[in-house]
Amino acid sequence: MPGRPLIHLLLAALALTVAAPAAAAQDLTLTGVMTHADHEHYREVPFTVPAGTTRLTVDFAYTGKDQKSVIDLGVRDPQRFRGWSGGNKRSFTISDADATPSYLPGPIPAGTWKLVLGVPNLRAGVEARYTAHVTFQHDTSFAGFSATPIKPGPGWYRGDLHMHTAHSDGSCVSHRGVRVPCPVFKTLETAHAHGLDFISVTDHNDTAQNDALRELAPYFDDLLLIPGRELTTFWGHANIWGPTAPMDFQLGSPRATTLAAIQTQVEKAGGLISINHPGQPSGETCMGCGWTAKDTDFSRIQAIQAVNGGALRLPGGAESVISGIPFWEARLNAGLRITAVGGSDNHDAGIDQATHTGIGFPTTVVHASELSQPAILAGIRAGHVFVDITGSREKTLEVSATSGGRTVEMGDALAAPAGAPIKVSVRVTHAAGASLSLAGDGPKPKLADATLNGDDATRSFEVTGDGRRHWLRVDVRGPDGKLWLLGNPIYLNAPEATARGR
Repeated sequence: MPGRPLIHLLLAALALTVAAPAAAAQDLTLTGVMTHADHEHYREVPFTVPAGTTRLTVDFAYTGKDQKSVIDLGVRDPQRFRGWSGGNKRSFTISDADATPSYLPGPIPAGTWKLVLGVPNLRAGVEARYTAHVTFQHDTSFAGFSATPIKPGPGWYRGDLHMHTAHSDGSCVSHRGVRVPCPVFKTLETAHAHGLDFISVTDHNDTAQNDALRELAPYFDDLLLIPGRELTTFWGHANIWGPTAPMDFQLGSPRATTLAAIQTQVEKAGGLISINHPGQPSGETCMGCGWTAKDTDFSRIQAIQAVNGGALRLPGGAESVISGIPFWEARLNAGLRITAVGGSDNHDAGIDQATHTGIGFPTTVVHASELSQPAILAGIRAGHVFVDITGSREKTLEVSATSGGRTVEMGDALAAPAGAPIKVSVRVTHAAGASLSLAGDGPKPKLADATLNGDDATRSFEVTGDGRRHWLRVDVRGPDGKLWLLGNPIYLNAPEATARGR
């Protein structure tokens, strides 16, 4: 076509606007116009990615006089082609550990990238104006795979915070009956079928599963997927929830000389750390299990896995010889405020209803402002949590305490001067025949009527403050005395500054 290169030069010069950043961290807006001259041609729109970018996100839109006009979308980095979504997506994100399907995860090199625009259909006399908003993230924090809450509004949300897939040592039986590395979607299917609201896939020292979660999140759109990994060292295991970026795990090596160095990485990324199965001794069945990491600063630990799914297979269940509850309570007695959670530690994407083990056994139940990653993590950090060891879909445990006109819930601190009355209120649902039990490091009243009658039972009792720091917890036990619901404490006279790694 004669004159076509000149048309392109004029259009590029007159119609394309690139808002260059004043500083490396600023975002960009690319705008331009396509005409029939671009029909069945490609345009590469350059933009500069600043050094230190950890995530690149593009939101693309175009308008035209003709609804049949189409502009396809892709992108190149300075070295290679990073993806092509054509006309099926109007936004994409790329990071080191995950990317929108159609795009390749990996490091974000600084330099000139190119937005690749293809025009399969743009008829004569029609203009299509486009806008591309390009945002650059420069830290390792991550708000979640869903831009909006899975469910709005406060509630008790049920989840499993510890499970493994093909990206570490998870395996399951294939269609031909062969045991194979288990794909991520099988874990999500089972969790969804069990009625969970959220899960975290925590493969050992790995983040590759997050790319699979990015792809699966739109399909499992009623299940919140929280990125996680199990920090697996020679001196203990710990879950990290929230960040997707790779982190050093080689504790004791030059890459991570101390646990404090790892904790700093997690804190900068806005994540939470939870010590896993601390009561399980290290051995051939679980290398490095049991927490023995030297110089652990527990004030920077947000949670402890008090109940691991492996314990439920042993005599005593949640309070078996490998229970994490004594380890957790020892930290509470030391004046720390650390949230008790549970996790199935599932490795086969299954559930064994006969033994009540597998995904969702136990279930961690979080009181959160909404079903979103920030809200669930905030609820865990605050201690607004109980552990449903029975893995039910409906049991609830609500505990509040009131003194001096202030009411708090599990995980909160309450001022209680010496002689001040403290009223504790408990509501338990779907646990008829069970009974309440109390735990703590201070005076505990004898409950006059601990048995719960009916599927919606309330009880209250009163204690008197002695002006000193204490923790007080309410649990629910089945008719056989086994622990059904493990509560988190209410902290009396505990300073807020001691709360969970703040």
